[in-house]
Amino acid sequence: MIINADLHIHSCFSRATSNNMVIDAIAPQAKLKGLHLVGTGDGLHPGWLEIIKDSTTPQGDGIYSTEDCDFIITAEVEDNKRVHHLLILPSLETAHELREKMVSVDKEKEGRPRVRMNGAEIMDLVHDYDGLIGPAHAFTPWTSMYKAHDSHQDCYGKKPDFLELGLSADTNMADVIKELQDVPFLTNSDAHSPWPHRLGREFNQMEVEDISFSSLKNTLKRKKIKANYGMDPRLGKYHLTACTKCYQIFNPKKALELKMKCPECKGTIKKGVDYRISEIATWNKPHHPYHRPPYIHILPLAEIIALTYSRGVTTKGVQSIWESLVQEFGNEIEVMINAPMDEIKNIDKEISPAIQAFRDKTLIMVPGGGGKYGEIKFPENNLDKYL
Repeated sequence: MIINADLHIHSCFSRATSNNMVIDAIAPQAKLKGLHLVGTGDGLHPGWLEIIKDSTTPQGDGIYSTEDCDFIITAEVEDNKRVHHLLILPSLETAHELREKMVSVDKEKEGRPRVRMNGAEIMDLVHDYDGLIGPAHAFTPWTSMYKAHDSHQDCYGKKPDFLELGLSADTNMADVIKELQDVPFLTNSDAHSPWPHRLGREFNQMEVEDISFSSLKNTLKRKKIKANYGMDPRLGKYHLTACTKCYQIFNPKKALELKMKCPECKGTIKKGVDYRISEIATWNKPHHPYHRPPYIHILPLAEIIALTYSRGVTTKGVQSIWESLVQEFGNEIEVMINAPMDEIKNIDKEISPAIQAFRDKTLIMVPGGGGKYGEIKFPENNLDKYL
């Protein structure tokens, strides 16, 4: 069977997350998005583990279900070098046992705990419990593996079970690094709110025997990911080298000459993901291994609607149009990828040319950097040719 899975989100117990990040809010939104399997996130927090237990029904083999979607236990931890790791765990019981072994100062209060262990020690512990581990948002300039290390060998001492690309990178960018040729890539949302312009904004289409931890593990081991769906990396917050205060974009070499200090506002300049990858690249062009699935760029439907009508993503008008489209075609992914354009036009004639421009890859992407998301613009500021 083919499923859509978003394996990295956060709960209401993580910093800078919505109070709505609870199972009862996440599950119905995941169904509307078109997701079948969602990682719980924050699987080492005692309060969140209790909510998972109380809000889901165990199905066996690591799956906890609601009426709307299935969940699998996942967590993100920060090691002693500020590298973030994504954990996929076999069960709630495993999560409880694992959290007791994690040496941490804040695991009782923080959904994303800081642990006094290095990457290799965390990997060994997770593998002792039959779990899976890989670097979260592997290239970002603050808390990633390639921020602190030049190689996954330096971080783990061995190959990780997977690598999460993060919003500012895609397969074409990462496949210039030789050591990653045998590593499966994951694309996940890292969502901090349950709304569909965040949840599932990146997801993995996988071939699985059934929805279970064992099947997911086997899929990753056999590299049976069918497709990675994710944002155009130019829209990521850290794609280009930029000031973290005024967001001015800098040529990386110029930024180094400036000692990573913005001459305009005196803010800190952060190295972009594109430049960091160029520093550790093996080749100038991507070398896709035989198992690498296609990477398909996708955008949140609400952002397309908001752009069309020049309104905020969460405004009533935008959400009303979003609901009409999703009710008609079943879920957001179906609207963006497969729904017939003439049927979309029957529902909203203004939004159909914008979705067509997305499918034709003619939308203009203004790159982000320094912590500011990139921007989407219509070609030549109009969509006349699609009408």
